[in-house]
Amino acid sequence: SGQKVCYGAFKHSCYKLAYFQDLSRRVGFQEARQACEIDGGALLSLESEAEQQLIENMLQNLTKSGSGISDGDFWIGLWRSGDGLATSSACPDLYKWADGSMSPFRNWYTDEPSCGSEACVVMYHQPTANPGLGGPYLYQWNDDRCNMKH
Repeated sequence: SGQKVCYGAFKHSCYKLAYFQDLSRRVGFQEARQACEIDGGALLSLESEAEQQLIENMLQNLTKSGSGISDGDFWIGLWRSGDGLATSSACPDLYKWADGSMSPFRNWYTDEPSCGSEACVVMYHQPTANPGLGGPYLYQWNDDRCNMKH
C-alpha cells in the first residue's frame, strides 16, 4: 500500500510513500527495500536540499491526513554495508545509496551518524518527542539498526 505522487522536476519523477500507524505493519530495512523493488522502484535516495524539502512537504501532507499525529520514522535508501571501519572517523563516508546513486547530499541530525551497529538510515518523524540538541526530530537523518521496524 502507499500513496504515489509524481513530479516532473526531479530525477526521480514519482515517489510512493507508505506510512503505517499500526506498528505491526512496519518493517526492517531489507524488507522495505525488497517491497520497493517488487513495486518497480527503490528506497528513496535524496539528491538535493530541494528534493529533501519536497519529501518533507509530502510527509507533512501524508501524516496530516491520518488519524492524529503519531511518531514513525521512514526508511530511506542510505546504508553502510559491512562493519570494517564502522567506528572510525571515516564511517560517515561509508554510507551509500541502495539504488546506486552517487549523490553526496546528506541531512544528518546533530551527532549522526553514530555508526557502530547502526548501518541503515531513517528520516526522522517524531513530532511528539521532546526536541534534542539538534532541535525537533523531524526530517533529519539518523542511522539505526537495520532490523528496527519503521
